[in-house]
Amino acid sequence: MMESVSAAGLEVKFCRLDAGITLDDDGVITGYASVFDLPDQGGDIVCRGAYAACLKRMAEQGRRVRMLWQHDPAQPIGVWEEIREDARGLFVRGRFLSDVAKGAEALALVRAGAIDGLSIGYRTIRAVRNSKGQRLLQELELWEVSLVTFPMLPEARIAQATGKPGAAKDVARELVAALAEAGNMLAACGQQIREPNTGKQE
Repeated sequence: MMESVSAAGLEVKFCRLDAGITLDDDGVITGYASVFDLPDQGGDIVCRGAYAACLKRMAEQGRRVRMLWQHDPAQPIGVWEEIREDARGLFVRGRFLSDVAKGAEALALVRAGAIDGLSIGYRTIRAVRNSKGQRLLQELELWEVSLVTFPMLPEARIAQATGKPGAAKDVARELVAALAEAGNMLAACGQQIREPNTGKQE
């Protein structure tokens, strides 16, 4: 079991995904941050309607669920423009803010297929255990939905993103080139440290 707590003290969960995605040029992203009636790696099951009360309160108060990077409240990367429950789970639609450094970085990583998971940060309001000892999460207070490397529920991933054919490959090539350049610079710095300038000053 891999349960964790975010920097804000919220419950979060992680597991590895292996599905790649594409993303459109405007950075619009859609998918499911939570899927009903399926046990995650920690044994928790989110019940249908678990988010309804929270989403209603937030709409009445004019508040939004935050889009964060790896559950870090200091790293917002975009805005969720639509969050709602449907028959499958918690559907989300939002966009990256490419003017923000971390938002642009997250967008590039998603396009390259390095990140393709969604994970919720929440507090449990009401839950019970079934005969198998699994927690049935009946009411949750949702605070944020993050782009993560290891979301706890495999089905909770970015479901749809459309864009130019080959865009992900182009970004991937750019990232590889950037990493190679950075490696060369580090190697050069290491060489200079090992071979200091021994010339005499006049």
